[in-house]
Amino acid sequence: MKIAVVGATGLVGGVMLKVLEERNFPISELIPVASEKSVGKEITFKGNSYKIHSMTDAIYAKPAIALFSAGGSTSLEWAPKFAEVGTFVIDNSSAWRMMEDKKLVVPEINADAITKEDLIIANPNCSTIQMVLVLNPLHLKYKIKRVVVSTYQSVTGTGVKAVQQMENERAGVSGEMAYKYRIDKNVIPQIDVFVDNGYTKEEMKMVNETKKIMRDDSIALTATCVRIPTTGGHSESINIEFENDFDLEEVRSILASTNGVVLKDDIAQFVYPMPLDADGKDDVFVGRIRRDESQANTLNLWVVADNLRKGAATNAVQIAEYLIKNKLV
Repeated sequence: MKIAVVGATGLVGGVMLKVLEERNFPISELIPVASEKSVGKEITFKGNSYKIHSMTDAIYAKPAIALFSAGGSTSLEWAPKFAEVGTFVIDNSSAWRMMEDKKLVVPEINADAITKEDLIIANPNCSTIQMVLVLNPLHLKYKIKRVVVSTYQSVTGTGVKAVQQMENERAGVSGEMAYKYRIDKNVIPQIDVFVDNGYTKEEMKMVNETKKIMRDDSIALTATCVRIPTTGGHSESINIEFENDFDLEEVRSILASTNGVVLKDDIAQFVYPMPLDADGKDDVFVGRIRRDESQANTLNLWVVADNLRKGAATNAVQIAEYLIKNKLV
């Protein structure tokens, strides 16, 4: 089983390698791929050194699966070339997510949509993944009408440059800026560029991707996405209006029994999810579950997950595991 990791030297690529190792993914040959300037350098995987390959060399090797985390333009150019030689590409960029003929997959929800013909599979946005994992079981039970979500997203979602900016600011050192403004001791209410309706692309990703993953265009959703000076995870305040009423204990029971979700909801003991809880973990944590007393059939909850793991690397690896388990590759 030849596996390529494209973008192996990046923040998400590094976590992909870590997740592959932790989950003992069946690899006969690892092919790490990065930009031309990194070709020939080495990375370590399971205690062994591997040289970085070029895109062309990786395609020539015909890997069974290529995990992509190298940006949208790179994916648009190179993913089809991998697919042409029969490689399944699981892409972490936004390039393919909303294309009608491409599957957008969170394995716990809609992996059943994947076929042998789906050689390019899109990995959803990090903030979308953790939200839909909680929304989906509740939607199946109570039918969601509307969602209002506000996010509190880690600088790791932007990448190494953003983490370095924050560390520089904390050390009092000037350096390259990933954001227009200072991030340390600040909150920036903008993630990605603004679009014509006044929302950002990140906010519209959450709206559009949720409907596609959950296979229901009737769900109304509005989002405000905010960057905060933390590393280790994204947090979300989610307000959900259902068509049908619910019982709070039943909601807790449903979420506690949902694969990939961990319930942390005991305010008497000050138990609720925080980025520190999610850091380095694959689960999505949910708490602060309470009824919205201003409106019927409406629920408030708080969701936290490590955006580099379940929000990116782990979800991609889980898709790859599904391909193998179901003999699609």
